[in-house]
Amino acid sequence: MDEERETLQRIVSTLVNKNDEIHNFIDMLNHTISNVQVNSSNAISELDEEFDGLYSVLHEMKGSMANTIQQEEARKIQALQDQLSQCSHALESSEELLELAVQSLDIKNPVELLEAARQIKDSVTVASAFRLSLKPKVSDSMTHMMVDFALEKRMLQAVKFLPVPKAPEIDVAACLVADNCITISWRMPEEDSRIDHFVLEYRKTNFDGLPRLKGEQHWELVDYIKATQYTLSGLKFDTKYMNLRVQACNKAVAGEYSDPVTLETKAFVFSLDSSSSHLNLKVEDTYVEWDPTGGKGQEKIKGKENKNSNAASPKRSTNSPRASARGGRDRFAGESYTVLGDTAVESGQHYWEVRAQKDCKSYSVGVTYRNPGKFDQLGKTNSSWCIHINNWLQTTFSAKHNNKAKTLDIPVPDRIGVYCDFDGGQLSFYNASSKALLHTFRTKFTQPLLPGFMIWCGGLTVSTGLQVPSAVKTLQKSENGLGGSTSSLNNVA
Repeated sequence: MDEERETLQRIVSTLVNKNDEIHNFIDMLNHTISNVQVNSSNAISELDEEFDGLYSVLHEMKGSMANTIQQEEARKIQALQDQLSQCSHALESSEELLELAVQSLDIKNPVELLEAARQIKDSVTVASAFRLSLKPKVSDSMTHMMVDFALEKRMLQAVKFLPVPKAPEIDVAACLVADNCITISWRMPEEDSRIDHFVLEYRKTNFDGLPRLKGEQHWELVDYIKATQYTLSGLKFDTKYMNLRVQACNKAVAGEYSDPVTLETKAFVFSLDSSSSHLNLKVEDTYVEWDPTGGKGQEKIKGKENKNSNAASPKRSTNSPRASARGGRDRFAGESYTVLGDTAVESGQHYWEVRAQKDCKSYSVGVTYRNPGKFDQLGKTNSSWCIHINNWLQTTFSAKHNNKAKTLDIPVPDRIGVYCDFDGGQLSFYNASSKALLHTFRTKFTQPLLPGFMIWCGGLTVSTGLQVPSAVKTLQKSENGLGGSTSSLNNVA
């Protein structure tokens, strides 16, 4: 009966996941349909603008060329009219001479006739009619103002839509997620010399498989990538996965996006639990600061919270690691100036970093089992492990467990990296910058662990969402291969 119920439960879970995938795909299809309609409308609008621009250029060219023809017409007419005026004036003078010559033929007196003939001959010699060119200065032809758009028509008829680059193909096997960096590689399905650059888009998500449309973050964009590989660095992995897609662009237009890929981005993410921290500590997300005023402001805020403490939050499941880590714990008191992380380590390998303010007098960084006493201090019980830095009067650096300490004769780093291998029973501390090993505890963890921090006179900033650095992994393999670290406090227990 139980076996059938378990089988049915698995079937139900499978169907729920499948229905969720189908709902997401339906949303994607509807979104795609809407985008097709919007993009088609935009394409038509841009086509209208391009043709309107072409019409405008042609209309402007037509007006300019027509104006040139009209100017040529006016020039020729003016030249011909000037020539016509000269001809009319010459003809009028010639007709006067002709009339005078005809009248002179009637003179009977030889002397007078001779004188008249001499005068008419002199007048004819200087007459404009005999100096006038009887050829038009300009022709009536306007063929030099003709145009032939046959070539341009053929060019226009050959106009097609812009060549769009094909979608790149992401090489998942060549993609790498390490050290809070993602290196993504892709290739074009075929050689395209017109590709100018690529655009990479990425976004965080908690869902595996195809990217979802609802309730997701916006795509982040990296533009003008010239190569077919790019590394996103300095990321905080505070979600389970990362969606990535790539787009190829030529000088004119961008192509389709590649099929998106979803890469796993495992990391340990937690905040500091202000609900159980000492009242002398100001706590905000991943920052804690010593508060010498006694935390009166926090008491007021806490009082307001307690008034509403009977109302259960519908957004937090009591089965979540954070809820179970926080549940019902008293505030630290006395000289235990402690704050814990709100998420427990129950398995696997995890890493986080801590940076102390330069004027910090005393602080501890480590882990503890889930339910320490409110007066317990890190490293002074058999259920907590830490390294402690004391800058009061003189600097001391030590590893602590079960109220015993081992002095660490090494410089205190600016940032401390904490590596916890729960299943392997190992807690190591590193110089976060150089990845040099500071100290290693080896034991068998029997309960879930919480990150713990003690602070007096100063402040600490915790960095979470970090992957185990490759350098730390390499050191761990080397250390384990040598049979363990000599700095272990196994005997200090």
